Amino acid sequence: MRTAEAFRMALEALRVNRLRSALTMLGVIIGVSAVVILVAIGTGAKDAIEDEISGLGSNIILVVPGQLNFQAAPTQSRLDLGDVNYVRRVVGDPSRVTVSVQSGENIRVGRNEAFVTVVGTDENIPNVFERPLKRGRYLTETDIDTRRRVAVLGSEVSQQLFGDLDPVGRQATIAGVRFRVVGVYEKVGATFGVARDRETHIPVTTAQRLLGVERVNGIAIGASGPDVIDSLGQKVVDALTARYPDEKFSAVTQTQLLGTIGTVLGMLTGVLAAIAGISLLVGGVGVSNIMLVSVRERTKEIGLRKALGARQRDVLGQFLIEAVLLTTIGGTIGIALGVGGSLLIEALSPVPASITLWSILLAFGVSAVVGVFFGVAPARRAGRLDPVVALRAE
Repeated sequence: MRTAEAFRMALEALRVNRLRSALTMLGVIIGVSAVVILVAIGTGAKDAIEDEISGLGSNIILVVPGQLNFQAAPTQSRLDLGDVNYVRRVVGDPSRVTVSVQSGENIRVGRNEAFVTVVGTDENIPNVFERPLKRGRYLTETDIDTRRRVAVLGSEVSQQLFGDLDPVGRQATIAGVRFRVVGVYEKVGATFGVARDRETHIPVTTAQRLLGVERVNGIAIGASGPDVIDSLGQKVVDALTARYPDEKFSAVTQTQLLGTIGTVLGMLTGVLAAIAGISLLVGGVGVSNIMLVSVRERTKEIGLRKALGARQRDVLGQFLIEAVLLTTIGGTIGIALGVGGSLLIEALSPVPASITLWSILLAFGVSAVVGVFFGVAPARRAGRLDPVVALRAE
């Protein structure tokens, strides 16, 4: 039997039993669409976090006290401004080193009030991180040295407190102390779930006096290029360890963050795809069951064809083609629904979704393999029927 004829007969068999074919394909459609949607969500989340990390700037090294471990509680910092100056000497370029001390505080303007993250820092923030200003200026060295009560507001903070008014030059009260607004940041979004647009930056010396502390939370360094990041980070860690022999310090780079998060989210995406694959497996079992029923219903037809000269491989090929057609048609519909569903989720919810070609090809390939795998047993059973026995079957 020619392949084209086998395809024609397989399509005719599926058309005659349209309802049964549709119900059989339903499991495959659900499985394939679930694979596409879940992989899209996992990949979208990974891409979004990578964009957030890249949006911080380039060639950044974060130096923190303790051994960095995502499963451990953060270590209490013993670093102070003297240690920051020491690190600047180690780095060799003071303008590439910045510092932070943070606290959650209320900021108020008239009757408007907001709870924000107050970040005490210095004039080097623009040299290390990408934080463009919308209006006004940033903190200066003089602001730090003289402990001026000046503040740079995040875009959300500015909008909540001042609305459409220009806040530059106006007064705001932070933790009961009046500050003059000197600048407003452009909107930058969140990083690791931290709303950077709800930050308010003030001089680190002013923040220490306001909060009653001498410490700083951490040090950030902007390396001169990607080729010196690892060596510079290790150099700073070694210098701080020599300064405090009983303490541990960690230098974290963007590459390390991207690698760790990428691995975790890659595993999560794989798990989601595997879970969705279970429904595809169930759909394959349904294909096998329906094809076995079809063989039983068409026993006389099979006997007649074999009596007229059809070979075992002809019968086997026809039923195998029917099974593959069921799963590939279902897979195609499932891919279309999965792509549409992913786009809908991204449009109507904050969940990011990124459709990848490999997930579509994988889903389609798996659906075809499912058809072959689960169609073999029914096809072999049909091909092995004795024509005499088949013709006498009721």
